[in-house]
Amino acid sequence: MTDELNNCANSGAAETGKAPDALDLFEIRVLAVLAEKEALTPDNYPMSLNAIVNGCNQLSSRDPVMQLGEDTVQDTLQRLIERRLVSGVSAAGARVTKYEHRMRIKWTLEQDKVAVLTVLMLRGLQTAGEIRTRSGRLHEFKSVADVEATLQFLIDKYPPLVARLERAPGTKEPRYGQLLGGEIAVSREDSAFGTAAALAPSSRIGQLEEEVANLRAEVAELKAQFEAFRQQFQ
Repeated sequence: MTDELNNCANSGAAETGKAPDALDLFEIRVLAVLAEKEALTPDNYPMSLNAIVNGCNQLSSRDPVMQLGEDTVQDTLQRLIERRLVSGVSAAGARVTKYEHRMRIKWTLEQDKVAVLTVLMLRGLQTAGEIRTRSGRLHEFKSVADVEATLQFLIDKYPPLVARLERAPGTKEPRYGQLLGGEIAVSREDSAFGTAAALAPSSRIGQLEEEVANLRAEVAELKAQFEAFRQQFQ
């Protein structure tokens, strides 16, 4: 699975003429996981390599779903450190290095902007309404208009971090995507968004189901982190 994603990332860069400073799929995923977990599990932040791997491979709240190994994530972290998007933290007496993102410093972003960008990095193209629903635990937006204002800020930055796409046939709202990996390429399947939109969890029940799935994934991750911590003393 990892090899397939690597091939996909390399071929995608060749086809779209990815800029030299653009991030690849793995760099975007690792950076977004760090930003997400900083808000969701602050007691476990900065994050260990094992925790980052678990976050990258999480099944819920991820599009696409990935299966990355420790070596791949470690190499990705090193590239992000060289880009000054991630810092390694070595506490006195600690056995392992932990990592934290530097998006706020790199791009001068407040938490609302980090939250929107993180959701786009983790889940792909979305409407402002979907972003508001899915970013609630990263930052609480009072209205869709607040999300749109934040998106506009990210669009207006130089260079821009987000782009607004034209409305797809059969849809009422435009979608937005992050530009950290270069220009957004919309596939044929993606252009038929009108069909997929009808399946989105827009109802309250759908939102609750999604929140439950997120909580279950976080509990599983915390259990894995605790088990790794416990094994250090055996």
